[in-house]
Amino acid sequence: MDIEKYRVKSDRPIQLADFNTSDDTKPDEKELEEKLLPEAVRTLKDLHLKLNAEEEKGILVVLQAMDAAGKDEAISYIFSNLNAQGMKVLTLGKPTDRELSHDYLWRIHDGLPARGEIGILNRSHYEEVIAPRVHDILGDEPLPEELIDEEIWETRFRQINDFERYLSENGFPVVKFFFNVSKEEQRKRLLERMKDPQKNWEFSFSDVEEREHWEDYQKVFEEMLNGTSTDHAPWYILPADDEQYSRYIISEVMNGLLKELDPQFPVISEEELGKLQEYIQKLENEGKE
Repeated sequence: MDIEKYRVKSDRPIQLADFNTSDDTKPDEKELEEKLLPEAVRTLKDLHLKLNAEEEKGILVVLQAMDAAGKDEAISYIFSNLNAQGMKVLTLGKPTDRELSHDYLWRIHDGLPARGEIGILNRSHYEEVIAPRVHDILGDEPLPEELIDEEIWETRFRQINDFERYLSENGFPVVKFFFNVSKEEQRKRLLERMKDPQKNWEFSFSDVEEREHWEDYQKVFEEMLNGTSTDHAPWYILPADDEQYSRYIISEVMNGLLKELDPQFPVISEEELGKLQEYIQKLENEGKE
């Protein structure tokens, strides 16, 4: 699989419409479900265990999309297999009054990983360059008026890029996934969710209402992807109509990043090894009594 074709290059502006929401070149569905995806997740589990044990670097994963695009399912299918002690997930909704009283990056700090952890932002700081633009509500926030000008979105792109560079340069690389779902596929998934008693509890009426702004969202997404995909924090555009294949792409991107980081299990010193053998012998002797 050519991972690079899903990556937004920092030096090549893209048009979101050029990225398919479904990929005809994807592997056979049976091979994907029974072999490729399980193997990729097992590899990710092994690499994450080393990352967690080494405690030198962490990874921040950003998941961004329209509703029903597959973010929650990706977290459940992929990341729930990893060591819980080395995972952190933060799901962001509409900002609270307390969050609005701080800078717009403040509220993601609880979701940032420690060394040895993978932190996942289910929605993220990118909400602050999406919804306020689509609905023109930035003026409703407690911001100084002099900060709200025609350059504010470019300013926020720069601030986000600087923040993500700061994380990367301090041992916390950032990788971002945009779930590119079609309007028709979203319609089907929303209907399925609404009609299923085991799923409709998570349905929000705003999910349907936001579809009225579909084209506005696509335009804002495109500008966001072009303005914030960098070498140190790239965006990957997933063909999100293909749920299993999107999960496979995420797993392979994560595996590639972890292999670059090359985490290793800590080496036990001679002194500790001797003590380890002593305690092994002690416990084995207890079993003979």
